[in-house]
Amino acid sequence: MDVPATGARFGSAGDSSGDETRARFERDRHLRALRARWRTASLAAGWRFPSDWALPEVDAVCAAVVRHGSTGAENALAGLGRARAAAGAGLSETLSDLAALHAVLADPDAIDGFVSPDVDATPARLLRVTALAWADVATDQLVHTEVTDPLTGLPSAAYLRTRLGEIYRGGVNEANVLLTVSLDLTAVSGWPRLTAMILAADAVRAVFDTGECYATIGPSAVAVLAERNERLATRGVALRRALNERLSVDPQLRDVARPLVSAVRLPGTHDRACELLTELAHS
Repeated sequence: MDVPATGARFGSAGDSSGDETRARFERDRHLRALRARWRTASLAAGWRFPSDWALPEVDAVCAAVVRHGSTGAENALAGLGRARAAAGAGLSETLSDLAALHAVLADPDAIDGFVSPDVDATPARLLRVTALAWADVATDQLVHTEVTDPLTGLPSAAYLRTRLGEIYRGGVNEANVLLTVSLDLTAVSGWPRLTAMILAADAVRAVFDTGECYATIGPSAVAVLAERNERLATRGVALRRALNERLSVDPQLRDVARPLVSAVRLPGTHDRACELLTELAHS
């Protein structure tokens, strides 16, 4: 895993512009190939929610590995560990994903990323860097349970769980519903994924502007705690329209970031409602 994934040497500083263009093309090709093989291996190893695997930090890790090999990718892996924790991925799942990357790099001849990831075979220093970064964010989330998502500006799922607790203690859960926005970002990578969530948050704020509670509940999902009344259906339609209008402005999102808006009744208990949030975050 300590050798660059490309196995190739790119042009020197004295090469012509044509050689530099070819070198960039080759580097981009290797990046795409590594990313695809890693994703395949991670899903085969048990990554539960395919649409949530791709993050900008994944691309940063691939770029670092292609340029420097795994020895130069530790900072990028730390960034990925933090991003996985922030997105709600567990430590076991995060380290299995890392093992999938290691297995792909250890067996470059494997077809389409079909390898056998083994966490125990992953270099200890990479496990340590990734696990510590994951733990930093996970611990911070435990200490600061009501935080704002820095990307969307919306409250976190922890805040929404707190508000749900108030609803259940007041005995008015049957008067409320969870309206969820889920984006299919399977075919979207890099920063456009973040753009999609920013646009989704903006649409939610624009439509639900009368004091409703809303929050980011997953890497590609937003939820609104709304009253069950005669306006709910109309506002759901308005939200779908606002989402489509905003996403259609970006050519990278117009045809791939398909928004799904749905209303879900709150279950009988607060514990079950918290479980429902987790399920909706990855639906």
